[in-house]
Amino acid sequence: MNKRRYFGTDGIRGEVGTPPITAEFMLKLGWAAGKVFAQQGKSKIIIGKDTRISGYMFESALESGLSAAGVDVLLLGPMPTPAIAYLTQTFKCDAGIVISASHNPHQDNGIKFFGADGRKLSDEVENAIEAELEKPMTTAPSAELGKARRISDAVGRYVEFCKSTASRLDLKGQKIVLDCANGATYDIAPKVFSELGAEVIAIGCKPDGFNINHKCGSTSPQALQSEVLDQGAKLGIAFDGDGDRVLMVDHAGQILDGDELLFIIASHLQSRGKLNGGVVSTLMANMGLEVALRKKGIELVRANVGDRYVMEQMVERDWLLGGESSGHLICAHKTSTGDGIVAALQVLVALQDMELNLQEARMGMRKFPQEMINVRVKDKAKALSDTAVLAAVKATESQLGETGRVLLRPSGTEPVVRVMIEGEDAAQVRKLCQALADQVAEIMQLP
Repeated sequence: MNKRRYFGTDGIRGEVGTPPITAEFMLKLGWAAGKVFAQQGKSKIIIGKDTRISGYMFESALESGLSAAGVDVLLLGPMPTPAIAYLTQTFKCDAGIVISASHNPHQDNGIKFFGADGRKLSDEVENAIEAELEKPMTTAPSAELGKARRISDAVGRYVEFCKSTASRLDLKGQKIVLDCANGATYDIAPKVFSELGAEVIAIGCKPDGFNINHKCGSTSPQALQSEVLDQGAKLGIAFDGDGDRVLMVDHAGQILDGDELLFIIASHLQSRGKLNGGVVSTLMANMGLEVALRKKGIELVRANVGDRYVMEQMVERDWLLGGESSGHLICAHKTSTGDGIVAALQVLVALQDMELNLQEARMGMRKFPQEMINVRVKDKAKALSDTAVLAAVKATESQLGETGRVLLRPSGTEPVVRVMIEGEDAAQVRKLCQALADQVAEIMQLP
């Protein structure tokens, strides 16, 4: 595949006002996407966004570009990313567009696309959109311009969908704290959990366009930890700005990340004979997850970092469960993409069925100590293939044995190789990681 100019592993993202995250580009992007789908005889695309202020500008620009290409537009307003994936299917649209920079601060924004099946677009379609972006923009004849209308009942539709994924769940008498990151779940998540019977204490639910992900949500769970302890709550749930990630906090204020939540859901599905295979995670998944699943006879497959790569492996194996340590969990037996609310509900169903609290449910998994050091290098590819570096990695692995692992991976944005080591002994892990990082740095400075 040729190197793409705009699309990364998860759409297009950057700082607002810096190319390509400009109103001018979004106008052209809407037109280019519209041309691609119109060529296939398709004519309806849905748009949703998170709560950052630049969403107003980009929503209008995309709408104009799509209309100029002759495509009808459905506007949702602020909605979680997974809601757009679901509603793309519900309204039988040919694609869905999400205006969001996920867990990033308000200064950033971006675009994600979903196909008619509620999954990320294929490389082929993204490449076709990039090809159109290189052409001069034109406008369809007046009689063929696209129309736009706003969907007024989107929130209610998605609330009911989320509840339907956990129809047996009864949260009566349970005090639950929700941190919605001042983002896209601010209106929906409290409705879902309160309508399932919970006493909901909501924080991070007052978006002003600028406070998305600011000292709140899954990237900053300290406020949630404090609130759970202050309220004497059963547990807490934190989402990120666009609602596709989730972390949880137990009654004692301890954080459970995506690895631990995957373990709980997998254990529950296996106990009910519904796991249908193993679990897909990424190269960054804690080795404690792999060991805990192995003890249950559950296979863990590691994909490259990024939810699209997790989904690719899930589809290839016809498995139902996958995710990342960050809390981006994909429950394919319930929905088509990573969904923070749906994943949280699956954890709560597991707790209800197993008659355990979060603290008890996590006890079957012990996270291994992990250390990571960034090493600056001139050539990342060479560092990962150098024979001396590979020999140093192999020597380190031999010291760790079967209860540890070494991972070297390049940064996607910096001239850095990340040296990561996991093992049972924290002191050994720190020592070996520093030693290996020093070796890589020394080797790569040689002519």
